[in-house]
Amino acid sequence: MHHLWRALRLIVLALILGCLLLLALAEPAVASVHTYHEQPGQTTYRSRQSLRDQTDLAWQVTMFKRYTGGMFQGTYLRLVGFPGQSVTDSNCDLVIETGTSAQWQAPRQLDPQTQVLPDGVAQYQMDAVLTDLQRPIPLTLRVPLRGGGTARLVAAPYVVEEWLQLYAIPEGNAGHSSRTAGF
Repeated sequence: MHHLWRALRLIVLALILGCLLLLALAEPAVASVHTYHEQPGQTTYRSRQSLRDQTDLAWQVTMFKRYTGGMFQGTYLRLVGFPGQSVTDSNCDLVIETGTSAQWQAPRQLDPQTQVLPDGVAQYQMDAVLTDLQRPIPLTLRVPLRGGGTARLVAAPYVVEEWLQLYAIPEGNAGHSSRTAGF
């Protein structure tokens, strides 16, 4: 019986040490907000995530803000649906909800550099929503679909935190990763 207790204590001690080692070696979360110098005088800050809707279809969700010639152009959310299955309704705004009674409507709007988007891609102006958000909380994005349906995407607090960080970046901030590439 004494050997059983000794073995059990060693196993528990090994588990505790293993957990402590994992915590000590864990790297902090790194925001994936990137800076793109797309052309002379034009800088775009971007956060890209993949979210799934209620039918388990993946959506590419890109929040970006752009400065051209030092002038703020706006903050936009671009949603790319599953090809051939998620066609957004170009006449409706995006509805954004919290778990409480807070709700916003983000108008469908293209940034000045974008002339047209293909089916399955929608873009919304997000400055008013991001200005109003006080902290990173889960958000439900109700994406209007052609034919009257709605895709519901849930943005977790860490995604919303990244969006708020992106929104807070002033023009000329050199503290984020920089890339020279097309958007």
